[in-house]
Amino acid sequence: MEKQSFLRFTPSPMSFLVLATCVMAMTFAGWTAMLNNFAVEAANFTGANMGMLQSLREIPGFLAFTAVFILLVLKEQTFAVVSLCLLSIGVAITGFFPTIYGLYATTVLMSIGFHYFETLNQSLSLQWFKKDEAAEKLGKLLSIKSMASLATFAIIWVGFSWLQTDYMWMYLLIGGMGLIVTIFMALTHPQFIAAAGQNKKLILRKEYSLYYLLVFFSGARRQIFMVFAGFLMVEKFGYDVAQITALYMLNHVINIFLAPKIGSWIGRIGEQKALTVEYTGLIVVFIGYALVESAQVAAVLYVVDHIFFAMAIALKTYFQKIARPEDIASTAGVSFTINHIAAVVIPASFGVVWLYDQSLVFYFGAALAACSLLLSQFISPHLRKLNASQSS
Repeated sequence: MEKQSFLRFTPSPMSFLVLATCVMAMTFAGWTAMLNNFAVEAANFTGANMGMLQSLREIPGFLAFTAVFILLVLKEQTFAVVSLCLLSIGVAITGFFPTIYGLYATTVLMSIGFHYFETLNQSLSLQWFKKDEAAEKLGKLLSIKSMASLATFAIIWVGFSWLQTDYMWMYLLIGGMGLIVTIFMALTHPQFIAAAGQNKKLILRKEYSLYYLLVFFSGARRQIFMVFAGFLMVEKFGYDVAQITALYMLNHVINIFLAPKIGSWIGRIGEQKALTVEYTGLIVVFIGYALVESAQVAAVLYVVDHIFFAMAIALKTYFQKIARPEDIASTAGVSFTINHIAAVVIPASFGVVWLYDQSLVFYFGAALAACSLLLSQFISPHLRKLNASQSS
């Protein structure tokens, strides 16, 4: 009887988010870990090609606001499952198209699923979690994401280091596993009801202005890391796919243990202090990228950079505190679009800058982090003003 009780699976909002997080982490981690080497070795990419690919990848993120219109037809939970299917299929077929335009096309398909899911994932999490537990639970989900990513990186590392696996089969394996878990999730979980009904139209409110600005600068800054930090490791320092994967694995081992603690820490000290630490650290990291000449130092910067990403939980919990409950789904889509305004432009334009001077790309990233640092100092006054108006 005890064994049966232990094995019994009870669907819940948290189990849905855990499985969904695993699928997203597994597929996107696999795609990312192999991307730079696959692009250079199989598709003969240059820095300009990589910049263009990343700009194309971010177009679905820029169009994330359209999620609110799809929600007129599909429920959020169903839409999340469909998005994960698109993400998994896009990753699974990537290796079958080892050309510049083939990689562009599969990237866009993967990205449609990824960005719609990320929009819905944020919305569902903030609706299903209570305000006093959100930071801690988001930290736990980030830890689970790291576990799934770590397992994926281990598979890739073994495949390329010991088994001499081809890119095509590895992409197919990772995407196929994601699709299987998504189907299981869809078959085992009922529709969960959120506490508040959601607006099914675009919402822009003046009281969310600071959040919009922080999201904009976060998106611009993140692109520089996503596109050019990894490319720096491959192009300048000659890291191969096994070494890059090992570096990703180290990042996620650290996050497994650190992310839940960061979530609890944010809950204790508040969003403004947490983001101040993050943005100050990122200024130092980006300047380090601009100046680094050592492969080992670059690897350290890459790991530290990844740790700071966990502190972005504070931006989500800040929004949860200022948002009207019925605005969460709509504003999640709008904020993802704002997050990707610069993301559509930066990769392609900075890919050209990269060809002339790599350090300029990272100095610009430091400037963006400085803007975020300045804006973050208005968070606590905004929350105090909001609480005062609600009390009165």
